[in-house]
Amino acid sequence: MIGISVIIFIVLVLIFASAVSVQQGTVAVITVFGKFRRIMHPGLNFRVPLIESIFRRISYQNRSIELKFQAISQDQANVYFSAMLLYSVMNEDSITIERVAFKFMDERSFMQALVRSVEGAVRAFVATKKQSEILQLRTEIIHHVKDQLDKQLEEWGYHLLDIQINDITFDEAILKSMAQVVASNNLKAAAENEGQALLITKTKSAEAEGNAIKISAEAERQAAQMRGQGVALFREEVAKGMVQAAKEMETANLNASFILFSMWTDALKHFAETGKGNTIFLDGSPESYQRTMQQLMSTLQGFEGKK
Repeated sequence: MIGISVIIFIVLVLIFASAVSVQQGTVAVITVFGKFRRIMHPGLNFRVPLIESIFRRISYQNRSIELKFQAISQDQANVYFSAMLLYSVMNEDSITIERVAFKFMDERSFMQALVRSVEGAVRAFVATKKQSEILQLRTEIIHHVKDQLDKQLEEWGYHLLDIQINDITFDEAILKSMAQVVASNNLKAAAENEGQALLITKTKSAEAEGNAIKISAEAERQAAQMRGQGVALFREEVAKGMVQAAKEMETANLNASFILFSMWTDALKHFAETGKGNTIFLDGSPESYQRTMQQLMSTLQGFEGKK
């Protein structure tokens, strides 16, 4: 009975010793006398007691790390970076897990190599750029780091999922200088905007003034045309009146020079009443009067001929 109990006890111990529980998101690396043999996936697994041993448990879940480091630009300006890395084991294949387990002595050594590789890639890129360009090249820096590290991390069994540059700062003196430049640019932009607005206002004013001059000139032209037409109509009506008066005097057997003399004196009276001057100079000699009557008679005969 004692022997059977001992055997049962030994069997139970071996069973418990061979059973291995692997947590979700991790794998267990199994070695035989120090040499890689296989991996155990999440769940209940069994190993050969005293022969197979668990060398290391590796998580293939996503992991992140915060970085803060300094770089020097091409013009010798100090640039301070704050970044976040997101990485993970590439997959659960046996070859990949073997690389992760045996490339580095421990997790600390891998982290140190990863951080230094990222810092070196950023510093190499920044060293080729001027300080004034750095803030505009955030995306280019990220792409450069990924291009530099993807192949190297693949050899280690890892994959760089993402890198985010959260903050880029400079020395206090440079920040003050940048603030002054920004303020100067803002003032310059405001002045340019004000100048453009003033130019637009002056242009609009000049266009409006030009249009007003054109409208005024057109109105003046039309007014002059209407005045000329009025004068012509007035003269035409005067001529018609003279012809009609001459005909009536001819019918009455009166001398036409009489009505012409009457019209001439009426005209003088009109000049005196409506004229703005104070004095009217007229030649009152008989020769001048006879010459005036002849001119009026010639005009009258001309209108009669047209009729």
